[in-house]
Amino acid sequence: MLSWLPAIPYPPAGDGYWSPDYYATPYAAEIVNTLTNLLFFWLGIKGVRNCLREGHEKIFLISFLGYLVVGSGSFLFHATLKYPMQLIDELSMIYTTCIMFYATFSYRKSVLYVTVLGTLLVALATFITGYYHYLQDPTFHQNMYGLLTAVVLLRAMYIMEVNIRPSLREKERQAKLTSSSVSPTEKSEMRREDERDIQILKTMWSMIAYGLSIFLGGFFVWNLDNIFCGTLIRWRREIGLPWGILLEGHGWWHIMTGIGAYFYLTWGIWLRHCLNGKQDDYELIWPRVATSIPVVVRKRKGIAQNGHTKKKA
Repeated sequence: MLSWLPAIPYPPAGDGYWSPDYYATPYAAEIVNTLTNLLFFWLGIKGVRNCLREGHEKIFLISFLGYLVVGSGSFLFHATLKYPMQLIDELSMIYTTCIMFYATFSYRKSVLYVTVLGTLLVALATFITGYYHYLQDPTFHQNMYGLLTAVVLLRAMYIMEVNIRPSLREKERQAKLTSSSVSPTEKSEMRREDERDIQILKTMWSMIAYGLSIFLGGFFVWNLDNIFCGTLIRWRREIGLPWGILLEGHGWWHIMTGIGAYFYLTWGIWLRHCLNGKQDDYELIWPRVATSIPVVVRKRKGIAQNGHTKKKA
């Protein structure tokens, strides 16, 4: 199979530091699955630094710290294949999603509502932890994670459309635009804000489509890896190194879901600033859709939207 490719045979599996069958290093059982989690460290640190530097809400700082815990847990699990590390890996995904659930559903709600919501989410996370430990069935974890993620994402999309799209708040805007008490300058400013918000929504939907496509693509590759694991292992051995690494489906799952989750958190930050009416104070820097990592920053003099430098007059 592809014998014309120059390749190095896979070394035989040997004893490792944690358990047998380590083929690359005695300190990491699944070397590719371990190292691909370094992406979580890079993007997580990038997100934490961005939150601290740009003054984003603390809930997103906590979310990025949770993102780092997910990457750390996955790194440790694939290096050791120990059950406690598996729990850190998988349950931290649930906890981080619950944090984003809280951030999404608690916005502009009463103290009572927020308190009840937080209590219910803690109870839910506790139930998932206990029941998953009892079942030890990855399918349960996958279903709960998928359900929570879908609910949070759909709710955030709804909030985005209802609160930002001008046509969905047409009655309020139209009343002001036709009112004789509103000056021409104010009407011009309102129209500028509407055009700005429409452009923001276009970019937001592009960001959602890109991030979600990568995330779902990773989920698809991961399932293929689970279904055809034996065949892929045989192909990797036949192809040899380094080409066999490209058939490490679980590693691609780490990379693609890491990018998708980062996009979601960054979109959440930008959405929150827009909901707070700070569209003119913050902007998304994402100059190249397919090859750059987006960040939300305070607008600075001389920097235009999407990261292009303004020409000085």
